[in-house]
Amino acid sequence: MATNKDLRRSKIKKSIRGKVTGTTEKPRLSIFRSNDDVYAQLIDDSKGHTVLSFSTKLVKNETGTKIDLSKLAGKMLAEKAVQNGISSIVFDRNGYLYHGRVKALAEGAREGGLKF
Repeated sequence: MATNKDLRRSKIKKSIRGKVTGTTEKPRLSIFRSNDDVYAQLIDDSKGHTVLSFSTKLVKNETGTKIDLSKLAGKMLAEKAVQNGISSIVFDRNGYLYHGRVKALAEGAREGGLKF
């Protein structure tokens, strides 16, 4: 059974996905936040595949808080994207509030060179 928090997030997520789509030139940066890690994917919705992905699991050897690791993951994702020729994206917060780890990942991606 879904809780009120889950229902709220799913409604917000549907609303966002109705407005946001990724293309080959401007993929969608989708975020999933678990208790321990943050996962980010650049998705081309026109072709229906993931261009590249990154998570805080890949930077676990670094020290710092979850927010620090999220910001570092955003920077590293942006560096990989720029190497692959992607400079601008569409941000999909996936129903989460733009706060904390989600905000840190987005700011890290901006610092790494992505425009959104």
